[in-house]
Amino acid sequence: MTLREWAHRAPTADLVAAIIGLLVGLVFAALLALPLSMMPWYLGGFLPIVMAVVLAYLGVTVVVARKHDLLGIFAGRWNPLAKNPPAPPGDQILVDTSAIIDGRIADITQTGFISGTLVVPHFILKELQHIADSPDALRRNRGRRGLDILNRLKKDSVVSVKVLDADADGSLDVDGKLVQVARQLQCPIITNDFNLNRVAALQGIKVLNINELANAVKSVVLPGEEMTVRIIQEGKELGQGVGYLDDGTMVVVEGGRRYLNSEIAIVVSRVLQTAAGRMIFAHPRGEHGA
Repeated sequence: MTLREWAHRAPTADLVAAIIGLLVGLVFAALLALPLSMMPWYLGGFLPIVMAVVLAYLGVTVVVARKHDLLGIFAGRWNPLAKNPPAPPGDQILVDTSAIIDGRIADITQTGFISGTLVVPHFILKELQHIADSPDALRRNRGRRGLDILNRLKKDSVVSVKVLDADADGSLDVDGKLVQVARQLQCPIITNDFNLNRVAALQGIKVLNINELANAVKSVVLPGEEMTVRIIQEGKELGQGVGYLDDGTMVVVEGGRRYLNSEIAIVVSRVLQTAAGRMIFAHPRGEHGA
């Protein structure tokens, strides 16, 4: 990668840190130039130039590598002598397009279970805008919903949200760019995209999957428990009725077809965990299950 390409792709914070480091290195080189120039023979003319190059390089490298700690010092939030110093501002989570459009991330952030900073790369924002401008009505509504959720996150979320200017290799698709940025920042990705989940996991990137979280927090239902459910459609087998719990779990009621479009009390007979989610089989209370 050439210097020009790095300047185009590097985050603004890295560019500012590099310039500051360069100036600091050159200042130290200027202070050492006079005593070094008094050395005998050719050393007096050679060493000041070498020292200027070395100190400029060290200044850029050190300041860019420790920019978060330096920002913490100037902001008064970092104390190296503290027993439990606060976490550096590098705790970041990349947000995928699917997680923004899904919308549940806004509710999750309100609970306080997510800590750190939600980072939305600029190419994710561009993808949302592209979807919102789609001629297809369904895609357009999804894109506009994603933009609304993003505005809600920036205004009401208890965690900070920032848009990252850095981009990745232009030849990659959005998922590939997201994985590349995650590797550069060494941070996890929050998504509900199954394919992105697999690709990121293969490359050793931590993934926070909203769908897996939703399945993990569903209430536990045991055989023999009683509940009330509304039968809204017929089942695949003869006489079956199908309803849904508040969390979206499908309930198949044996002999429930005759209760279509009405609420009935049921008794759970068994619970089946499938790749698509959890299914509950039950029968009307007071009747034996098939």
